[in-house]
Amino acid sequence: MLKLCLIFSVVLLLQAGSACDDDNEEELLVRQQSDEYFARAYGFTPDTWNALYNKPKPRLPDYTSLYEGRTPFNKLQFNKNPFKNIFNRDQVEVEENTVVEGRFGGLGASLVNTGLFNNRYTPANTWRPLVTLAKLIPISVNPNYNGPLGSFGTCTSPSGDEGICTSGSVCSIFGGRPSGSCNQGQVCCINVVNSCGAIVTLNNTYWQTPTTNLRNPCSLTVRMDPTFVEQSKESICQIRLDFVSFTTSQPIAGTCTDTFQVGGVSNMVPTICGDNTGQHMYLQVPTSITNPTDVQLMFNFATGTTFNRSWNIKIAMLPCGATYLAPIDCLQYFTATRGRVSSFNWMDVAGTRQLNNQNYKICFRTELISSQQKASQMCLSPCTVTNNGDAFSITTPPAVYLVGSGLIGFAPNPNAATAAANSAVGTTYVDQSRPSGVTVATCLYDYLLIPGGRDANNVEADRYCGNQLNPSTGSVIFGGTTCTNGIQQPTFFISGAQTSIQVCTPIKPFKLTYRTDDQETAVTENLATNTIRALADVGNTGFCLDYQEG
Repeated sequence: MLKLCLIFSVVLLLQAGSACDDDNEEELLVRQQSDEYFARAYGFTPDTWNALYNKPKPRLPDYTSLYEGRTPFNKLQFNKNPFKNIFNRDQVEVEENTVVEGRFGGLGASLVNTGLFNNRYTPANTWRPLVTLAKLIPISVNPNYNGPLGSFGTCTSPSGDEGICTSGSVCSIFGGRPSGSCNQGQVCCINVVNSCGAIVTLNNTYWQTPTTNLRNPCSLTVRMDPTFVEQSKESICQIRLDFVSFTTSQPIAGTCTDTFQVGGVSNMVPTICGDNTGQHMYLQVPTSITNPTDVQLMFNFATGTTFNRSWNIKIAMLPCGATYLAPIDCLQYFTATRGRVSSFNWMDVAGTRQLNNQNYKICFRTELISSQQKASQMCLSPCTVTNNGDAFSITTPPAVYLVGSGLIGFAPNPNAATAAANSAVGTTYVDQSRPSGVTVATCLYDYLLIPGGRDANNVEADRYCGNQLNPSTGSVIFGGTTCTNGIQQPTFFISGAQTSIQVCTPIKPFKLTYRTDDQETAVTENLATNTIRALADVGNTGFCLDYQEG
């Protein structure tokens, strides 16, 4: 009987031990499921709490490439070049741009392997009531997990540079430098790229002139991918480029030889060059939930020149639904009741500054001018110049003589120079004083469009050009006679206003359109293509205007 009791006791003990093993296995299963969730969410595999039982294969292999650090889940991503059909590029650069980009640098792989991203729970904390819920909701709104990477929210460093809020370790992984602090022990991480061919995925990244090996062309890719943890919280709809500094060679007759171009966006972005420090652009990003979207920024430099080119461009990624997004068709967007707006390459210096092939819209948010009243109009005035610059010079107005034979040309008459310094409005002028009047383009090819623009006397015009901002049409004045083919014929001069004035518009939303054609030379009349003649432009600078909402 005693032997039977002993045998029965041993059996009970074995069953109890087996039950404990089962509990451990169930606990391990729950832990593994949770770890796999966070691994998928963040693109890495943490060291698990029980390495003897769970030995997962690492998702990130140990790369040694300098470009390691931008590919989620080891997926091969190649640097797509939207300009490949535009520019001839040598084979060496093509090979360089097909190097596989990794997710983080070599430092990142080392830190992951040391357990930096280990699961937040310890073996003592085995109760997980929200494991199932965590599988059903996005990581960005998971109430049980804030994530080791930080919020990636925008911050400003003590020096004024903008960055992202994250931990100091993660800042190092992305190659940034901590400058200042954020909430919850995070740092303000400033990210700077100073190379050609790089890929950017972080908000508030600065692209600066390469210190060595300035290739031609020199490009940078901004990659948007919702599987990247730094972009997983909100979809990106726009990119804002702020030209902290921007200097390339000046155009020749309005045409850029050094060029800055943007590819992969859905709005029209003109080619620019010259001096553009302080300017900005809004880029519309084609959104995609499944495929990455690449936006490429590219500099192309004229050969045979030794100009000292430099730039510092801040790249800000703007989430869909943000209140500060620019309207869809606006390249530039101003959100203050007053400020200054100028064309690309305008500076307060003497000389030609206007760029060819400009065609874009400038928008202004309708602001509150009091606690309960929004602005009802916006007024524009040429800005003050102190260094021989010209605040408004778009297309030399047709200071021409009109003769009975239908010929046009510059006249050696003082009135011609006077008219050339005046304003011009509208699209064309026809001299009706003679049966064979000549049609001449005014603000047809180059102009600034101010919808509903008018002066204090309600004289209204939409298109503005010439050398003064003024809606006045001026008049035709007699300029004496000109000898043409041995025949004395009367000459007349088109004369606009001699001074610039304030121009206001009540049309909302407040918006300007700036348009220039592809040349500064004279345009020859062509009846077959309905091309209207125009004189050559001389010394155009573009515009610089102070605006005020009221």
